Amino acid sequence: MLEPVQISLRHWIGFVVCILVFLALDLGVFHKRAHVVRFREALLWTTFWFLLAMLFAWSLVPKMGREHALEFVTGYIIELSLSMDNVFVIALIFSFFQVPAQYQHRVLFWGVLGALVMRGVMIGLGTALIVQFHWILYVFGAFLVFSGIKMLRSKEEGVHPDKNPMVRLARAAFPMTAEFDGQRFVTHRDGQVLFTPMVLVLVMVETTDLVFALDSIPAIFAVTQNPFIVFTSNVFAILGLRSLYFVLAGALKYFRYLKAGLSVVLVFIGLKMLVAKWVEDFSAAWSLGVVGLIIVGSIVLSLWAAWRENRRA
Repeated sequence: MLEPVQISLRHWIGFVVCILVFLALDLGVFHKRAHVVRFREALLWTTFWFLLAMLFAWSLVPKMGREHALEFVTGYIIELSLSMDNVFVIALIFSFFQVPAQYQHRVLFWGVLGALVMRGVMIGLGTALIVQFHWILYVFGAFLVFSGIKMLRSKEEGVHPDKNPMVRLARAAFPMTAEFDGQRFVTHRDGQVLFTPMVLVLVMVETTDLVFALDSIPAIFAVTQNPFIVFTSNVFAILGLRSLYFVLAGALKYFRYLKAGLSVVLVFIGLKMLVAKWVEDFSAAWSLGVVGLIIVGSIVLSLWAAWRENRRA
């Protein structure tokens, strides 16, 4: 059996360059012209990003070992699952600002790019804190349990841009137009540079992702503290979020128990972090199985409840 490869700066740079190439092809070739992303196209892209993530996991086996590959898949599934709740909020944001369907992909593209940078910084800080203060894992665990219980008890609320400090700051600092100008973020009128409402939508999407990242990144640290695994699983999940939005945005109303399932996932991961000192043989495969069972179970239960209601009607 081959010895695990030590992840070096070369691997980090190679991964980031590959992701930037994919993003450049996405925006410059496949979505060069604004168009409405239909369900079939979104499903194909979702499948592509999922298969690419699984191919990456398979490539980790000879380089880092089977356990690290399973940790990647577990972290990826956790991130992707928690992103489903993010999809619902993004749909509310687009509805509130009345963003035309053909321009939504452009907002999500730049939102994803900003999210990758922001999460990279957060992962770096989190890793440094864990190395310096290992006890902070218990703080993360308690926070996840609290977040899971809070999510389970919270009621659905709409989006409130006027309460968002970043949106208020953007409106106060930059001259804004009242209407969209195609998919442009900046426009020119009478020799004056003006920002369009697309900027406000992007600010809302970015701050929403920041809020969700506060839950999801500590959750992955429960699976592994390897920064390369944490970062790559986050990247693949975020890249798949755009196409996943167009697949799920119209169907989320049928997943009524998904939020409860995500709450249970957060509580489970938080408890796992709290008891990790005493239960050390809880492998990545077990974590993946439990998380997958909870998510799939909540989706199946939601679809069954919707089917029963439709049958009665």
